[in-house]
Amino acid sequence: MTPALHRLQLRHLHCFLAVARSGNLRRAAEVLAVSQPAVTKTLAELEDIVGVRLFERGRRGAVPTAAARSFLPQAAALVSGLAEAVDALAGRESPRRLALGTLPTLAPSFVPRVVRALALPPSPAMLQVVTGRNRSLLEQLQRGELDAVIGRLAEPEHMVGLSFEHLYAEPLIAAVRPGHPLLRQSAPNRELARHLLVLPLPGTLIRHSADSLLASLGQPPPATRVETLSSPLALQLARDADAVWLTPVGAAEPELEDGRLVVLPLPAAAAAEPVGLLLRTDVALPPEVAGLVAAIRDEAARRRALLGGAPSAGG
Repeated sequence: MTPALHRLQLRHLHCFLAVARSGNLRRAAEVLAVSQPAVTKTLAELEDIVGVRLFERGRRGAVPTAAARSFLPQAAALVSGLAEAVDALAGRESPRRLALGTLPTLAPSFVPRVVRALALPPSPAMLQVVTGRNRSLLEQLQRGELDAVIGRLAEPEHMVGLSFEHLYAEPLIAAVRPGHPLLRQSAPNRELARHLLVLPLPGTLIRHSADSLLASLGQPPPATRVETLSSPLALQLARDADAVWLTPVGAAEPELEDGRLVVLPLPAAAAAEPVGLLLRTDVALPPEVAGLVAAIRDEAARRRALLGGAPSAGG
């Protein structure tokens, strides 16, 4: 053992994790219920113990260094493992803790079936589902805060240490309420600008597909539009404001199945977006995570059959 390691205490790890996850000393202090100077002092002690700088402090907050990003999964595993060991000593059986990241557009249709599969006997899991933008989810996966992500392939610089396994391709649709005026038009794309358009957020891959679809229809995004990844908001606007919702089919699937929304036929089709399973490549899958991955793959196979697509080679 390195001589300095006898000085390492659990409070150092808790402080490190709080700062790494919040990206801010003040917020970390609030999480830990201590003062900000106490956080600063504890971090300084930890950096002295390990002999490397862990955070760059500046206007952007506390940004983890490369050493900190490498240490984060191990620190999280140490704290989690110690908590489970204490529970075992006390005779308490800890449920399996899993953290799954998913895009908001996939949460309404794909994730519930995965959850139901995990809830089956003999050993149900305690599952935390985190939604967010693709890049944020990948960063959390790289830091070891998530066990798996259902998302999309990113640029190479954002895929370091991650693998991408293609699950299925999801088409983009235009969803409207039953009886929408555009359903009576022979060329509804010519009248799109007369109605409120609900689009994915700028900078997302699915927004790029939506913009490409509009361009192929000769309809650039109108000045008056709503940009959101919130399915409940988009549904409300489609039902109450005659909005046209451009969305991956999975985000609107529950409403399409129960008839609250219908697909607006358009003369051009958007390219189907690949949905994939993203995992870290530097760790072996624990049995509980392997069970989660199996449930994800089973649901992906069902959706491929439903959508009529075939899987491509995984990455």
